[in-house]
Amino acid sequence: MEKKMKVGKIPEAVLKRSVMKQITGIRKEVLLGAGIGEDCGVLKLEEGEVFVVSTDPITGTAHEIGRLAVHVTANDLASSGAEPIGILLTILLPDGTGEEVLKQLMKDVNIVCEQLHMQIVGGHTEVTSVVSQPLVSVTGIGKIKEGKLVTTGGARPGMDIVVTKWIGLEGTAIIAREKEKELAGRLPLEYIRTAQEFLQYLSVLPEARIAVEHGVYAMHDVTEGGIFGALWEMAQASGTGLSIDLRSIPVRQETIEICECFQINPYQLISSGCMLMAAYYGHDLVKKLHQAGIEAVVIGKATEGNDRVLCNGEEHRFLEPPKTDELYKII
Repeated sequence: MEKKMKVGKIPEAVLKRSVMKQITGIRKEVLLGAGIGEDCGVLKLEEGEVFVVSTDPITGTAHEIGRLAVHVTANDLASSGAEPIGILLTILLPDGTGEEVLKQLMKDVNIVCEQLHMQIVGGHTEVTSVVSQPLVSVTGIGKIKEGKLVTTGGARPGMDIVVTKWIGLEGTAIIAREKEKELAGRLPLEYIRTAQEFLQYLSVLPEARIAVEHGVYAMHDVTEGGIFGALWEMAQASGTGLSIDLRSIPVRQETIEICECFQINPYQLISSGCMLMAAYYGHDLVKKLHQAGIEAVVIGKATEGNDRVLCNGEEHRFLEPPKTDELYKII
């Protein structure tokens, strides 16, 4: 029978076998990384490079939180054009959690870090009665050459608005995993399994690199609030309007079907894995992305003024400020 961990700091023996042994990735920028008793990590950059940092918790699900936590933070760094270097990791576990849960979580985190060539620089792990399910919070550290930073607010009137892959990927995968039994009575099992595997599309690092080479002016990872929220945030940060063709926004049929089952809006569903971009010659950027095997499409343009318009054939309506993500209505 698996031994449950007690409230408080994780014992050193547990840290060594279930945390430290799972960490394998190494970056040359990290002079001092994660270690027993170490309070800080130490990093060094080359001349002309600057740090980019981002932080996010995972609270909407208890499934695959290790993978999600790293991808979400790495994507934030990528949206600035930065190269992710490493993460600081905070793990809070409920009282009575088995050690195997911690070990598997660390394995999942490390797998993604190795895939993205990132190092776990440090962090904190404890068992606490404050949480009712495992909570993971990640602070990401990246680097970029001075003067090369890409922001959410870089869009200018006349630029094309580009979206990569499909909206709703993360939310669809979470719902398909959390609500599998409820969906099984309404959708084919194959459909549900396909949706659960949308997590494989979560990284936006490949498209971010191509976009930076193209000369993109703005990027924004589409997370909470969905594509509608991300469009509003990019326009608000840039001080522009928008003219968006709703029918051009890419969405998988699995997402549509699952959202219909729970009567939620796929356009306001958390969408990590989908990158929003603003660039001149957007169709050329889309072509480059296609050549790399990445789905992408131009969905509209940035415009003068403040009107943010969604066009659906002859119907036109105004985009509204971001609302609470649709995921929280059912999870």
